[in-house]
Amino acid sequence: MTRLGEKECSKAALLRPPGKAGSCATCRQVPRQGILAIIYGPEYIRAENLARLRQRGLGSKRSLALREFALGIEALERFVRMEPLRRVHECVFGVLALESEPVDPRL
Repeated sequence: MTRLGEKECSKAALLRPPGKAGSCATCRQVPRQGILAIIYGPEYIRAENLARLRQRGLGSKRSLALREFALGIEALERFVRMEPLRRVHECVFGVLALESEPVDPRL
């Protein structure tokens, strides 16, 4: 995820299908406040609610999500390489362990 001022740009570069040289993943820019309004309703983007959101520090939650995603990709790659199932399950159990980490349930 790349921050572009008041917009977020997200690309699934790892999951992009192989194509011609020079092709790039599509990128959709959406104002962050627009996403919050869609998910939580229009009242969520009020100034007092946005200030509360900024104080939450989402770095740990983002880091946890990235680690879970990476373990999931690794499990799929091991499965495709036809490695023993115990090797695939190592990653799966890693994801399950990460999901048991205490995290603030709010965004």
